[in-house]
Order: sequence, then structure tokens, then C-alpha cells
Amino acid sequence: MRPDVDRTERRLAHRTDWMALLSGMVFIAAGIVFISEPSVQPLVMLTLLVSGLGFAGLVAILARVIRR
Repeated sequence: MRPDVDRTERRLAHRTDWMALLSGMVFIAAGIVFISEPSVQPLVMLTLLVSGLGFAGLVAILARVIRR
């Protein structure tokens, strides 16, 4: 597997992993909703969680395409 970072180019910061960042935010938001509103139906939360992860994947793919 080829590394994403070009070793000939010096960078001071690393690239943002959008999939990991947005997935973490989705899970934190789901946890906050479950704690604050325990009467939320699990099917509704599962639907929101899956669509949030799908959105995170879409953003990660778009970010990778734009970087190249």
C-alpha cells in the first residue's frame, strides 16, 4: 500500500481524516441524544446513525478526490 504523504515535500501539518472526524462526531451526537432524550426510538436513532455515517463517507471520498 502506497503512503498518502509525499516524503519529498515537507509539511508542518498532517492531512485531516474526514471519515474518522465526522464518524466520531456522529457517535458523540447519538450518545448525547440518548442521554438527554431516553424516549427516542432505537429505529429512528439507527436510521440517523447510518445516514450520518454515509454522509461522512461521502465527504471523505470528495475530500480525497479534491486533494488529488
